[in-house]
Amino acid sequence: MSGSTAKKVLVDRYDRSQVSGFVQAHSLSEGNDVELLSADGSVVRVPVEQVKTVSFVREFDGPSIWAERREFLARPKAPGLWVELRFRDGSRLEGVIPNDLLALEGAGVMLTPPDPAGNTQRVFAPRQSLAAAAVLGVVGAARRRARKQPEATGQITLFGEG
Repeated sequence: MSGSTAKKVLVDRYDRSQVSGFVQAHSLSEGNDVELLSADGSVVRVPVEQVKTVSFVREFDGPSIWAERREFLARPKAPGLWVELRFRDGSRLEGVIPNDLLALEGAGVMLTPPDPAGNTQRVFAPRQSLAAAAVLGVVGAARRRARKQPEATGQITLFGEG
């Protein structure tokens, strides 16, 4: 693991244990393991089948996504697709992904969680941990219709010219 792109994460496992460390975001879509650099400097590999979510967090000692709000209280304001993920254990998580259904393809789903002020900034859910994914809505700017231009009536006359 090298480079300065390592981000703080909390990895939630299906056995309800949690592993904290640093991970490179691009490495989540590669391989069968999630590779972390722990705070003590050792490399920890967690098999992707055991990973429920990878929460990109502000602080290690703060809560992961499972201790924060997991549903939107109202329609989200951020542009994108409002999705609901259902996990193998029956738990649910709502979030916003880019307005591209191809984001649901691949090794997993990276989404923005409902609570912008919480400890969790982004969440990665591996494909193996998901039972289903549903699009709840499309959020973004409405398409603007072109205004109809008034038809030209010809040259106007001034002062009663004829």
